[in-house]
Amino acid sequence: MKIGIIGAMDLEIEKLTTEEMSSAEITEKAGMKFHIGQLGHTDVVIVKSGVGKVNAAVCAQILIDIFGVTHLINTGIAGSLDHSINIGDIVVSEDAMYHDMDVTVFGYAPGVIPQMGTPNGLRNFPADPSMRAAAVAACKEAAPGIGIHEGRVVSGDQFICTSKQKHYIADTFHGLCTEMEGAAIAHTAYLNEVPFVILRAISDKADEEADVSYETFERQAAENCAKLVSCMVRSMT
Repeated sequence: MKIGIIGAMDLEIEKLTTEEMSSAEITEKAGMKFHIGQLGHTDVVIVKSGVGKVNAAVCAQILIDIFGVTHLINTGIAGSLDHSINIGDIVVSEDAMYHDMDVTVFGYAPGVIPQMGTPNGLRNFPADPSMRAAAVAACKEAAPGIGIHEGRVVSGDQFICTSKQKHYIADTFHGLCTEMEGAAIAHTAYLNEVPFVILRAISDKADEEADVSYETFERQAAENCAKLVSCMVRSMT
């Protein structure tokens, strides 16, 4: 087993690479620094992909092709789409999909990728059940006071910061949280038949106060998520 761990920003992987990881060496590809080492007794490659779907997909493919990872974990922060999910809570993906894929003019439902998977296209990418279970168990062990939610993660190249955007995405795609990379990583994992899971700590409510709460809570949320990833990976050895 060799696990690729992707965060979009430095703060999403910093705790893992500086405090949790052992025997690290760094290799650079496509402007990304891949930290190679172990978490516990598990081989890992940890990397900052950069923000957005293309960066995330390129990063995931490099992890699979160049570094030979067998599993993918996406860690980081997200905006809540559900009033019951609070800042600081953790979302574990049941599946992932895009909220900005739109070919409805040709009769497809919002989010469907045409000519992929089925004759009617593909709408979502299911996470690996065993990785989901390991993630939930790690959350309960490492952070028993934090709320844990399993459900859909939706992604798009937008920072969602208005109630209008939030309600449209929640009502149309039935996601628990929104961010900018997870579905692209899930998409890449699907194409390569690599199991994946997404863990997201909630940093904001994806509404008009999102920019303020994001800046206030982003670091603590990201560090909490990284701690949970470390616990999860160690349990998977």
